[in-house]
Amino acid sequence: MNIVADLTLTRAQLEGLIADAGQPLRFENCDLTEMDLSRLELSEAEFDRCILAGTSLVGAVLERSRWSGCRAAKANFSSADLSDAAFRSCDLNNSTWRRTNLASAIFENAKLTGALFSECRALGARFSDSLLVSATLSSLSFRRTTLRRLDFTDADLSGVDFRDGVFDDCSLRSAHIKGARFEGADLRGADIGGLRLVDAALFRGATISRIQAGELLSELGINVAS
Repeated sequence: MNIVADLTLTRAQLEGLIADAGQPLRFENCDLTEMDLSRLELSEAEFDRCILAGTSLVGAVLERSRWSGCRAAKANFSSADLSDAAFRSCDLNNSTWRRTNLASAIFENAKLTGALFSECRALGARFSDSLLVSATLSSLSFRRTTLRRLDFTDADLSGVDFRDGVFDDCSLRSAHIKGARFEGADLRGADIGGLRLVDAALFRGATISRIQAGELLSELGINVAS
């Protein structure tokens, strides 16, 4: 693997590195801020502590890429191939993921506040220990998934499939869940504060605690006795 370290790169320089490498590239502490990296072939590339704020990766081929400690707020990953990619401890706030291939991708300890996921192919994608506050995740599927320490506060979860999932120390507080599916889900490890009683029908077939039931009923001013 060829290592590229401590550089501020132009697209032309990066294209030259790709052409000359003949093997995957590893970028360490490189500045790629607001660069146009669209449609580049970067399969299996590694990005360690790189800055990609506002960078366009539209249509880039990034399958099996690895991202660690990167700052990529407002980056655009639309239509990119990120299948089997892994993001760990990255700032991806307000990033855009339209029609992105995220099959079997991993997000761990990621900051995804305000991120937009739309029409993504995300079969097998996994999120853990991550902030998804005010993110848009409409129509993603977390079916039969254990969700660990995910903060969906104020997120748009319209049409998201949570069937048979398990929530472990998660927050759904004030999330928008119109059309979401929770049949068979175990919500006892989720904060559902701020949800409306009208949303309770979406939890039909799910498991919630007595305390959570009381939170929903409190919307009508009804107290649940212990």
